[in-house]
Amino acid sequence: MKTPFRYLICIVSLLLVNQVVAQHELYLNVELHPTSKKLFVQQEIVFKNTTKQVLHSLILNDWNHAYSDKNTPLGRRFSDEFVRNFHLAKDDERGKTSDLTILDSESLFLDWKRVERHPDLIEVKLRKPLNPGESSNLKLTYISYIPKDKFTKFGHNDSGDMYLKNWFLTPSRYENNDFVRYSNLNLDDIPNAQFDVQLKLKLPKNLKSFSDLNTSGVSEEEIHMVYNYSGKNRNDFNLFIGQQLNFNSYKNSIVDVVTNLKENRLSSIQKAVVIDRIVHYVNTRVGNYPFEKITVSQVDYERNPFYGLNQLPSFISPFPDEFIFELKFLKTYLNNFLQNTLQINHRSDSWVHDGIQVYLMMQYIDENYPEMKMMGTISKMKLLKSYNLTNVDFNEQYSYFYMLMARKNLDQPIGNPKNSFIKFNEQIAGKYRAGLSLKYLDNFLGNNSVNQSIAEFYAVSLEKQTDRCDFEDLLQEKTPKSLDWFFKTIINSRDIIDYKFKDLKKSKDSVEITLKNKTGITVPIPVYGIKDSKVVFKNWIENVSTDTVLVYPRNDIDKLVINYKNEVPEYNLRNNWKSTKPFVITNRPIKFNLMKDLEDPFYNQILYVPTISYNLYDGLTPGLRFHNKTILDKPFVFDLNPAYSSLTHSLVGNFGLVHLHNRRNHNLYQIRYSINGSYFHYAPDASYMKLTPMAILRMRPSSFRDNRKEFFVFRNIFVNREQNDYTILKPDNDSYSIFNAKYINTRTELRDHFSVKSDLQLASMFGKSMIELEYRNLFDNNRQLNVRFFAGSFLYRNTNSDFYSFGISQANDYLFDYNLYGRSETTGFFSQQYVVAEGGFKSRFDDSFANQWITSINSSINIWNWIEVYGDAGVYKNKYSSEKFIYNSGIRLNLVTDYFEVYFPVHSTSGWEIGQKNYQEHIRFMITLNPEILVGLFTRKWF
Repeated sequence: MKTPFRYLICIVSLLLVNQVVAQHELYLNVELHPTSKKLFVQQEIVFKNTTKQVLHSLILNDWNHAYSDKNTPLGRRFSDEFVRNFHLAKDDERGKTSDLTILDSESLFLDWKRVERHPDLIEVKLRKPLNPGESSNLKLTYISYIPKDKFTKFGHNDSGDMYLKNWFLTPSRYENNDFVRYSNLNLDDIPNAQFDVQLKLKLPKNLKSFSDLNTSGVSEEEIHMVYNYSGKNRNDFNLFIGQQLNFNSYKNSIVDVVTNLKENRLSSIQKAVVIDRIVHYVNTRVGNYPFEKITVSQVDYERNPFYGLNQLPSFISPFPDEFIFELKFLKTYLNNFLQNTLQINHRSDSWVHDGIQVYLMMQYIDENYPEMKMMGTISKMKLLKSYNLTNVDFNEQYSYFYMLMARKNLDQPIGNPKNSFIKFNEQIAGKYRAGLSLKYLDNFLGNNSVNQSIAEFYAVSLEKQTDRCDFEDLLQEKTPKSLDWFFKTIINSRDIIDYKFKDLKKSKDSVEITLKNKTGITVPIPVYGIKDSKVVFKNWIENVSTDTVLVYPRNDIDKLVINYKNEVPEYNLRNNWKSTKPFVITNRPIKFNLMKDLEDPFYNQILYVPTISYNLYDGLTPGLRFHNKTILDKPFVFDLNPAYSSLTHSLVGNFGLVHLHNRRNHNLYQIRYSINGSYFHYAPDASYMKLTPMAILRMRPSSFRDNRKEFFVFRNIFVNREQNDYTILKPDNDSYSIFNAKYINTRTELRDHFSVKSDLQLASMFGKSMIELEYRNLFDNNRQLNVRFFAGSFLYRNTNSDFYSFGISQANDYLFDYNLYGRSETTGFFSQQYVVAEGGFKSRFDDSFANQWITSINSSINIWNWIEVYGDAGVYKNKYSSEKFIYNSGIRLNLVTDYFEVYFPVHSTSGWEIGQKNYQEHIRFMITLNPEILVGLFTRKWF
């Protein structure tokens, strides 16, 4: 049963949402100017007030204007997600709406303004109040500048073809006693009120057009072709313009499908069979499509591809061509079908659309390809049979993609607004979780309940505005049991579910086992009895909030498994089964696999992979790495990498032990305990051994989309160095221990970066503190300014050696933190490696170290693309000498910021360096070859 509070919320919401039951009328007269990519628009809007309120103003969606500026909500979102091409684009590539005039039915000008913080919304002030039941006619003229398609794939391309979306002005959806006011964020969720439309489009004769609207006529004028389109009860429509539109029509008894979805290896007949099968499937499961035509374009698919298929190189081709086309078409057709018909708020109630889409995709695979594996035909290769990655069913990948984020503690409630999701959740994990949730509910309820609710909800949504409460009510009607656990926990929270078995007791005839709820989150969970890998029974266990004892017949089963088919989005499947066989040594035997694998809940996995590294003193260092890092994060990880030094002919390597403690719903969201060790050579025939116990406390703001990262690091570094005669700097003792505490607070996006780093080091021989500030800004004129400030001072110093002193132009890496290829070199190529540390100067000076204090400023600004000029200046103080001021300047090739950079010194305190002898030895370089660090370049836009 529905709780009284939720029942009241839904009733109020339904009363407010469903006030608008009729559509407005739009009349568009449009002429394209192909050279300038402008649409000259004359438009009439007949706005019908079907609300119960008197309206004094109207809100129109002008989402084309979202492209007008780098600082619009769309521009800021691109910056958040490191989409560089929008910021660097020319003004005429971005698009906008200009020269707008609005008249009323008496041809009097109406006042209008762009809504504060929403420049792509227009508020029109009416001359007189519009009462319920009355209509108001607005006459508009404006110019739509169409953006380049490289930003969102909507707009015009280099060939002159156009895919137009959201280019005209539309009345906004009305709900909760107001117009919906939100901006274009490239989420395909424009809140248009339903409308009837008539479009007259004038094009040069060399261009063609088609739309998913009905074609009501094509005529020829002196220099134009005129296309007439019409449609009723629309939320939006698509318009394609080009010289050669490579679309094909596949018409059946249900709908005319117009598509250019790419799959060159299939014939038209094969495509027609696939399309007909999917159209009939969706028609049977959801309902009749209300319009005559639907477009399924390659652009639609590329905007929302099937993740997994699109990541595989074409030469691998683990799936049949027909299956690839079928899955692409199924995903895109379902998305467009639901987008065009469901009258929901696609931003606030996105889980409904996503859940239905993914749920139907999963059912389609179950019905038509029940034996299909996640890796397709690769699963049949005997060499890969031992990998869980090749054995899991195709539909299980949805759970793994969701769990990828849950294990990182980055998952979000799928009931949250779409614009609050980080990109990976918005495009992948959240969608998949929504589909998995409906499948979970359907498995629990049975009787085809979810399918019936989807069809009924679709029918209601064709008639009126709806929201999630409508869908929830239909689901609740299918069972006498309360589904509050489903809506509260599965949809509207990020609470994790985790059950386990403990205390197995066996008698002659029965098995008694305790089912434990590890997290206290109570949802139905299935328990399976397995014998010889076959399911003997399945029981849904409900209301397990504390330990519950279960009793089953012993002779019928050899294994008890919780959530055997992964129907419940459970956090940890590794503790879900117990064997009833006697003399079981381990519940989860060890399995070795080469390279990487998916997590297998029935085995302890040890992965091994060949490695190779390099430094000047060990040479090429081949090794073999053993670890238990599967694709999903684990609470405990070990990593052992022994290697062979080709120069010293000795064993080197490193190891790490990590325990992750994720704290759900806390600002302090993760604590990482670890102990790491390494043994390599730091000079010819001189080794070092480093051991570091460490704790990292990671903080995050309340908004997951905030790019701020804040953490504390506490560690103790133990170092033991072999003595050598090669290095000039030597510590007082070759074994030393340093306590290190850091605080780091950084916020990075495309347009700007700011970070604060403080560092405290304490040891018997010294104590020092440091602070570093970094600022980077990409201005509107595409100039990028980089500024770094560093200040460090010794608190105490009980040594005469400069071993622990501040480095002025070279990292003084006594902690062995940096990946220096020739860390002890003072001349030659390897000595020119540069890392941003301490003084940060690129030129060499007479003094290499500061043993009392140092302050410095490092800055650069680009002069053309990635070519920059840099300048460093600072003051440092050494014992028994006065302060010294130094500076340097030069050219910086900022190829990949913080990863690959080259510095050419020009002038410094030492004079003109560019004309000095052996200038090539003055050049510095920064290079990062660590794959784990480089991965951050690609994942930062997703996480």
